[in-house]
Amino acid sequence: MTGDTPGAGRFRSARRLIEGWALFGGLVLFAVVAVNAWSILAGWLANAPFPGDFELTEMGTAVAVFAFLPYCQLVGANVSADIFTMRASPWQVALMSLLAALVAFAFSVLLIWRMWLGLVDYRTYTEFTGILEIPIWWAFVPVLASLALLLLASFITLTEAIAALKSKRSA
Repeated sequence: MTGDTPGAGRFRSARRLIEGWALFGGLVLFAVVAVNAWSILAGWLANAPFPGDFELTEMGTAVAVFAFLPYCQLVGANVSADIFTMRASPWQVALMSLLAALVAFAFSVLLIWRMWLGLVDYRTYTEFTGILEIPIWWAFVPVLASLALLLLASFITLTEAIAALKSKRSA
């Protein structure tokens, strides 16, 4: 998927891990859709929807969304404002990429810290979902793994942005 990226060989295993994690997120999202379809169909046919389907939807969607973040960072699929780069020089674009990678890195550190504290709180006070009685902290584990991978993806894009900026400066 990202084999043509400059410097990809240096971080090949990290890139594969991040890509695999995004695929895991896709499977989780597929499972959420399947549970919802089952619940709707069972509710319509037998007046017996899947109990707690909304709980699984909330947790599964959160896990899936966070699983996609590292991949989006890695391939540059996050929100970008082309209006700023449309008339910018290659050096200015490289500088903006560097700033964006720095912000992503700092943001992922902040999110890891706050999510970790949330995990600790939910583990300490053992809050459960209302119907299925799933411990809420269970969703924090894959989310924290996603954020660790986001930090790794941010580091990769930061090193690539530094290299790009150096090459644009010397050109």
